[in-house]
Amino acid sequence: MEILSFDALPSTQKYLIEAVRSHRVKIPSAVIASSQSDGIGSRDNRWENGSGNFFASIAMHKNDLPTDLPAASASIYFGFLMKEILRGFEKNIWLKWPNDIYMDDQKVGGVITTKINNIFIAGIGVNLKKNQNNYSALNLDIDPLILLNMLIERLKKKPNWKQVFSQYKIEFESSKSYFTHADGKKLYMKDAVLHNDGSIEIDKKKVYSLR
Repeated sequence: MEILSFDALPSTQKYLIEAVRSHRVKIPSAVIASSQSDGIGSRDNRWENGSGNFFASIAMHKNDLPTDLPAASASIYFGFLMKEILRGFEKNIWLKWPNDIYMDDQKVGGVITTKINNIFIAGIGVNLKKNQNNYSALNLDIDPLILLNMLIERLKKKPNWKQVFSQYKIEFESSKSYFTHADGKKLYMKDAVLHNDGSIEIDKKKVYSLR
């Protein structure tokens, strides 16, 4: 996988989305930046700045991902693999449904996935060193490029969705103390039911995780 590295970008994901649309990169590809000024966060929030933090995006063709992966659960898939890597450095890391990386009860990162035709572009931001974007940090002194390469190696092994989901559904119980958003509304997850495709059901309404 080709890795494009920058000192600074407005957004690694926006850069990669545009590069994919204009056919300027081969697939799979990854982009990493030491800092970014206009990163994409959940619900149109921004994930930015913080030199020493992790700002990266990965573009992968559908055929390079597990055949059983539900498209709407790509953020869970990428987020879970990233979480597993970070857990090697900090044991209290977990993935809140659907795309937030937490340390104990504090958000430290997240994943946003965009799909263009059959290409998935996952943008991942993690506060490694600095508390940014009103969130906490892991206080890890590790080169973000090392983490990106670890994630790429994990993706090459192509763990299937069934394998990832069997582990994630145990962790999902921790998400029930929180809430999520759908159609501009805040939904409390206390009684949420997790389905095999990664969606949840709240008040008889199915909510999917792709953002």
